[in-house]
Amino acid sequence: MDNRPLPVYSNLSTPESAVAGNTQFALNLYQQLRGKPGNLFFSPYSISTALAMTYAGARGETEAQMAQVFSFPEQAGTHPAFAQLREGMDKIDDSGAVTLRIANRLWPHQRYPFLQSFLDICRDHYATALVPLDYSEPEAARQTINRWVADKTEEKILELIPPGILDPLTALVLTNAVYFKGNWASQFDKAKTETAPFWIGPDESVDAWLMYQKTELLYGETGAMQIVQLPFVGDDLALVVLLPKARDGLPKIEESLSATGLDELLRRLRPREIDLFLPRFRVSSNFRLDAALVALGMVDAFVDRKADFSGMDGYSQWLYIAAVFHQAYMEANEEGAEAAAATAVVIKFRGLPPPSPVVRADHPFLVLLREKQTGSLLFLGRVVNPVA
Repeated sequence: MDNRPLPVYSNLSTPESAVAGNTQFALNLYQQLRGKPGNLFFSPYSISTALAMTYAGARGETEAQMAQVFSFPEQAGTHPAFAQLREGMDKIDDSGAVTLRIANRLWPHQRYPFLQSFLDICRDHYATALVPLDYSEPEAARQTINRWVADKTEEKILELIPPGILDPLTALVLTNAVYFKGNWASQFDKAKTETAPFWIGPDESVDAWLMYQKTELLYGETGAMQIVQLPFVGDDLALVVLLPKARDGLPKIEESLSATGLDELLRRLRPREIDLFLPRFRVSSNFRLDAALVALGMVDAFVDRKADFSGMDGYSQWLYIAAVFHQAYMEANEEGAEAAAATAVVIKFRGLPPPSPVVRADHPFLVLLREKQTGSLLFLGRVVNPVA
């Protein structure tokens, strides 16, 4: 096995560059997913975090492709940047103004020896606990992982990993869970909420509960859309709404979304007193992201004969990503908003895992009793007849 330390690179990442890379990934992934009809909601941060932990074990072309898709820099820069982002979010949670919890966990095969260097990265930079599981009992393992996700998301995500995915070839599952709950800095008056048409097409509407308030918010507009930002208590987080001016204008806005364009839109926001009508809403989405990630360029990681995750166990072309699952949920009402998301990366063996070594001491053998700190041999001998 390869126990060499990771190389140290000079061009390290920063939280700002990690955010920029995650924003670009988010918009790229949105373009892959938006063809699915109906509501759409996901957590780019959750997906990037789970795959950043996976990236810690990637090498060769697999590593290069993941870096391109997620805009990750070299290994030594990626993980400290994610650690700083997590620490910042922990401080927001500690402030008590809103609830913002981030949790990561590794679920390795209980008899498989992953490299300590890989486990250390996940522990030191992602605060990841390690819980070995017996994947010869795949349904029990699945329920254990899903139960943890449900607990970390306040029961909003109950079935992240569907039945039939885990099996005895499962080597590792990496999970991330995000939970948020906060109140609007300026809340809506329930007495002013009324039913009104919500136009799901140019000439088709459904009845919805529209909340209303007249207040000062950051606001901007272009020829095609209005932009408004609703801060939460504590002013650390905010919900941004991009509203097309035309009832059927959303597809055109989706097509034009870019990281630089979004940054320009947010920079032009200015305080304005506005009359805001916003529907109460509840959205949830679930995805298997394999095809979308492959389409974005992360190809080799999903091919058992090409994937190189030797940074996890020291063996190339032995582990590969079998599936990436993601679920997200959000609800907004007069008081505020609640959101949850979880991501699971399922890593499998290319073949059956090596059998557990059988040590059958039924013939003569040597014994050494040594002091571990210095290596001093306190006793040395052999056993040729254990009952003599």
